[in-house]
Amino acid sequence: MTEILPSYVRDAWWTPDQAAVASATEVRDASTGELVARVSTEGLDLAAALEHARTIGQRSLGELTFHQRAVLLKQMALVLTERKAELYELSARTGATQRDSWVDIDGGIGVLFTYSSKGRRELPNAKVLVDGPVEPLSKDGSFIGRHVYTRLPGVAVQINAFNFPVWGSLEKFAPAFLAGVPTVVKPATPTGYLTEAYVRILVESGLLPAGSLQLVSGSVPDLFDHLRLGDHVAFTGSASTAERLRAHDSVQTGGVRFSSETDSINASVLGTDATPETPEFDAYVKQLVVEMTSKAGQKCTAIRRAIVPAASVDALVDAVRERLAERVVVGDPRAEGTTMGPLASTGQRDEVLRQVRRLQEAGGELVIGSLEAPEGVDAEGAFVQPMLLKFTDAAAPAVHEVEAFGPVASVIAYDSIDQAVDLVARGGGSLVTSVATHDPEVAIALATGIAPMNGRLLFLDRDDARSSTGHGSPVPHLVHGGPGRAGGSEELGGMRAVKHYMQRTAVQGSPAMLTALTGVWHSGAEARPYLEAGEPHPFRKSLADLRIGDQVASAPRTVTLDDIETFANFTGDTFYAHMDEEAAAANPFFPGRVAHGYLLVSWAAGLFVDAAPGPVLANYGLENLRFITPVSPGDSIRVELTAKEISPRETDEYGEVRWDAVLKNQDDEIVATYDVLTLVAKEPMPAPQPA
Repeated sequence: MTEILPSYVRDAWWTPDQAAVASATEVRDASTGELVARVSTEGLDLAAALEHARTIGQRSLGELTFHQRAVLLKQMALVLTERKAELYELSARTGATQRDSWVDIDGGIGVLFTYSSKGRRELPNAKVLVDGPVEPLSKDGSFIGRHVYTRLPGVAVQINAFNFPVWGSLEKFAPAFLAGVPTVVKPATPTGYLTEAYVRILVESGLLPAGSLQLVSGSVPDLFDHLRLGDHVAFTGSASTAERLRAHDSVQTGGVRFSSETDSINASVLGTDATPETPEFDAYVKQLVVEMTSKAGQKCTAIRRAIVPAASVDALVDAVRERLAERVVVGDPRAEGTTMGPLASTGQRDEVLRQVRRLQEAGGELVIGSLEAPEGVDAEGAFVQPMLLKFTDAAAPAVHEVEAFGPVASVIAYDSIDQAVDLVARGGGSLVTSVATHDPEVAIALATGIAPMNGRLLFLDRDDARSSTGHGSPVPHLVHGGPGRAGGSEELGGMRAVKHYMQRTAVQGSPAMLTALTGVWHSGAEARPYLEAGEPHPFRKSLADLRIGDQVASAPRTVTLDDIETFANFTGDTFYAHMDEEAAAANPFFPGRVAHGYLLVSWAAGLFVDAAPGPVLANYGLENLRFITPVSPGDSIRVELTAKEISPRETDEYGEVRWDAVLKNQDDEIVATYDVLTLVAKEPMPAPQPA
């Protein structure tokens, strides 16, 4: 890999002319200093790559539904899983141990699996996402509004840090791809060859729709000059670089979306109850050592400030020293027994040592480790020792502002919960703070004060210490991001991350128009009761034949007092509103004895169901059930059941149909509303054969 690292643009591999070799940036093995690759983008037409994404990429992804994109994400995850041994081999050259590589490579693959699963569970098999309830805008229901999400028309540009060349890229790619927005990846130069390797695997798989993923290996100095409204930049790196990029005219006045996840002076608080010899103290020490040494401390989520009760500081330092001596061996990650590798580059090593000196000059006492290189390592490697500093002055500005992006943390003492809250807040906004406590009162007091300053809080105690994913491990289901210095964005967070790449728009119009625009039936739009239309009962239709607006409008059924009492005695639900006339009449909600809501819902099923075997395979739930008007003995009910939303499942022979159910009484008042969910075969069922 000593040739110039290629880029993948406009659906083809590209390398600069040989003349660029002399000026190319050299990338070296983090442990040995051996040349790994050269990196250059000299002569690359970046504007053409961006336009390719906006045209070809937009077109190919726009032909797919959310579910179709989700299925592709799973297939990509499976392909990368099959070939991850290749990625692990390269990852070792970045300084990553086997465990570090697992976090980066398997973690990135896990993001693809997660978004594939969540996309199929939480998004419709459609191209437009409806958000929130209908808002009535006229008394007669002829004018309504609601919100929809549609994909951005541009390109998702990701600018990544060096520490997670696989996960850092895939955690941005997955939600953008699911939203239907093509991606251009710009990895950090020191570890970009690992990003190139995973992109190459995906290209070779043939799974990537045209223009959906491009890779730029090298610098992009004029990138922002080519961006425009509809594009989105997701940046991971230093807070200072993020602010410089955010100030560009394309962001300030050009409408380009910009999200950032930046360096963060994260904290971990040892609760006042978590004294030495408690399980919480032990869990805190283990977590702190893991966060200091995992990826050699090169994590934006790593613990930088250990905020500890004053009485426990010395015990903590001793316990950390002991655990480091027992568990941590610094060396080449390919060597047997190594548990912590080098930093990603010698330049990064020098920067970490410089920042440690700044912390020392500001009053930090180096109580564990030193600035000297570890013993027995290659002098050409980027090795440093794990280092723990202690600050006597808990309010010293440097400990809350200076980040040594390596295996470095600082211990500061607190005397009260209020002071601990203040110390956390001095970080200026963080990605994550963890708290080790088994006392709910301590947890509540801390959470109340520090939650607004953090994107994520982890509470560690004896009950979850073994199962916890850990302080420094974001998961795709939950927010990864944080306020203030941490960047103010949310790179992950389930469907929230997908919506970063979509525009939320209010749509107003008639029920018929909103039905056409969203693919979801709205009350007031055309409905086709099957008896009037002369068509089969909707339950006799497969997905191939069923249409939005197909409806069952039932005959009425009268409710008697005997019905109410029979249901009460049969189910055991003898609540007074159904059985005691005097008590029910005294209730402000009821005119007297009334029917059970669940009796009415059960009857409604009998009024709309078609009993014979057919395309409807199962009823698997009700949603949004509301009882609105009580039903007294002598009243009658009828039901209107309308096909509201049809979602075929990509990998199954059936799909989901959401039905709008409305129960009305003899006065045409609405009794109840809810959604019925059924599973329906995609194709007509074969007729049963005679025995």
